[in-house]
Amino acid sequence: MDRRPLVAATAVAALAAALVSPTAAAHAERPEKTGKGFTEADKAGFGTARGRDSKVWFTLQGGRVSEVFYPDLSTPSVRTLELTVTDQGRTDQQSSDMTTVVSRPDERSLRFTQVSTDRDGHYRVTEELVTDPARSAVVIHVRLESLDGAAHELGVEYDPALGNGGAGDRGHSTQRVLKAEDEKARVASALVASPALTEAKDEKKGDLVQTATLPTTGGESTISLGFGRSDQDAARTAKAASGQPWATTAAAYDQGWHDYLGSLKPVPASAQAITRQYDASALVLAAGEDKRNPGAFVASPSVPWVWGDEIKDLSSPSASYHEVWSRDLYQIGTALYAMGDTAAAQRAVRWLFRTQQKKDGSFPQNSDTDGTEEWTELQMDQVTLPIALAHLVGQTDGRTYRGIKKAVRFLLHFRDEETGRKAPYSPQERWENQSGYSPATIAAQIDGLVTGAAIARDKGDAKLARRWERTADRWARKVKGWTMTTNGPLSAAPYFVRVTKDGKPDKGTRYAIGDGGPARADQRRVVDPSFLDLVRFGILDPQDPDVLNSLAVVDGDLKVDTPNGSFWHRFSFDGYGEKANGDEWEITDDGSRETFGRGWPLLAGERGEYAVQAGQSGAPYLQAMANAASASDMIAEQVWDGRPPTDAATHLAGEGTRSATPLLWSHAVLVRLAWTIQNGRPVDQQAVVADRYPR
Repeated sequence: MDRRPLVAATAVAALAAALVSPTAAAHAERPEKTGKGFTEADKAGFGTARGRDSKVWFTLQGGRVSEVFYPDLSTPSVRTLELTVTDQGRTDQQSSDMTTVVSRPDERSLRFTQVSTDRDGHYRVTEELVTDPARSAVVIHVRLESLDGAAHELGVEYDPALGNGGAGDRGHSTQRVLKAEDEKARVASALVASPALTEAKDEKKGDLVQTATLPTTGGESTISLGFGRSDQDAARTAKAASGQPWATTAAAYDQGWHDYLGSLKPVPASAQAITRQYDASALVLAAGEDKRNPGAFVASPSVPWVWGDEIKDLSSPSASYHEVWSRDLYQIGTALYAMGDTAAAQRAVRWLFRTQQKKDGSFPQNSDTDGTEEWTELQMDQVTLPIALAHLVGQTDGRTYRGIKKAVRFLLHFRDEETGRKAPYSPQERWENQSGYSPATIAAQIDGLVTGAAIARDKGDAKLARRWERTADRWARKVKGWTMTTNGPLSAAPYFVRVTKDGKPDKGTRYAIGDGGPARADQRRVVDPSFLDLVRFGILDPQDPDVLNSLAVVDGDLKVDTPNGSFWHRFSFDGYGEKANGDEWEITDDGSRETFGRGWPLLAGERGEYAVQAGQSGAPYLQAMANAASASDMIAEQVWDGRPPTDAATHLAGEGTRSATPLLWSHAVLVRLAWTIQNGRPVDQQAVVADRYPR
């Protein structure tokens, strides 16, 4: 999931239930850039109330509250909100002077607890965090305990970034209320506390930062951070949230999530051993839906690496992961359907076809939650996966069917502007920074054509259905010829490659991998496991000799064994990840090999789905995914893979990297694998496809 436009890549290329370990200690070694950018993407927590009255989401990172999203999940409006403690004349901050442990005390809720202690053992700060189910406010209950008998003073430091950036933020604080407003963005915030704040003030540290003292009663205080269209609206919201007891707010918040889990299918027997991680995945998936735009599920509530660094051209304003991606939404939708939330999966389909491009029938590469297109590159799987999802979840009304016909028309008439090639050639494949013939992308196109044909036939368009099926059949016959080499250097037997530039897999065509990888890699030398989509969708037999040999090749080139289980790299020479010293990923020159992609939990899940089809146990792969979750049950995009900076202290093999966390695709595959194991076949393998290609 290489989150950048192909044009940028081209320019550079030629883009278990437990308390958590004290991960914040690692962050203390990397001070944040003062007044610039958003926090790291490895979130320890992500929460929101279940209902739609509370249009605010919080994240936790580095011991503090990090991005808070308001009024939708594409708009971060807070950089950080962290507590301070004055200890013997020195003021400590959570992110730099304390070690923080994060947990979810109720495994059926997205309520989080953060416990922060100073390194000398003088005090302990405990925070419990929810959002008010009745309004757009984050509510935090704080308890300060002295461990040395001395008096300590509690404070708060708040860095707003209203409307997705701090440039327009203006402070209007009173003694007891921290008020901030961005008039152009029409977004405002207000922070109040009970007991009331004292010494509230606005400061400029490159941008607006607000501070105040937090008096306590019995060592306790409750903070309410409210939002609105003006600072008066925000203040009313914050004060209303502050006006009810903490216990009442927390109980209502928990009950909303308890009721949601109760509305789903029971945890399958296949996932009983990982119930906590399964429930967390269901909660994270549901929380990832925007409340102003139902059906819009973002990829992740995070901004990894330079995407969150405002001094970079890539990220101002912040975008990328907290956008809706058609491909990711398919993965999320299949999981929602599997766990019993068919209504949400149908909302996702309706959102997709509501935001379909009117000009040609394609879908945006990614977009804001309101459907505003962000990036403009084209992946052919993003055109056909919405069709397959519509058929899977039964969202086949007239409006959707009209959109399906437009999408298929686009597919069948597509011709790449640069090469003149027709589909199933794709300007971008699954991982977004290469064009060509991809087995996974072709599988998605076949799947969409056949499921679309089934809908067309149900609508009485038998002639149209036959045309679509003939195209799918022709591509199914040709897919090996386009994407499987018989003379590649990795095996004497045939195997699938990641992508061919020309549809000639026995030709040693060379291309730049991107992300600092080889500038001229032989396409026969580059493999990935995504060909397994041909098996999962039912196009190829799991025992096909070419599939079996390709698995052996992929395992030899990409498999990573860790204490948490086995994971896989995306593809040969992948460079989308941190540098060897742990520094963030950034665009680098071809051949530099400065950044390194690590193992992906979702690929372990997809391998498990294949294992079930092949008559093997999927349990080890499900357990590996669960093991990869943080102790607060968030699953990252990537895990450390044994290469530097993997170590035995802060970068454990099989544990999440600083990549996007939680990644909804990762959580979706965990849920889907659990149900694939339970049912004995892949959740998203549809009979109209599997029966068409007998094995």
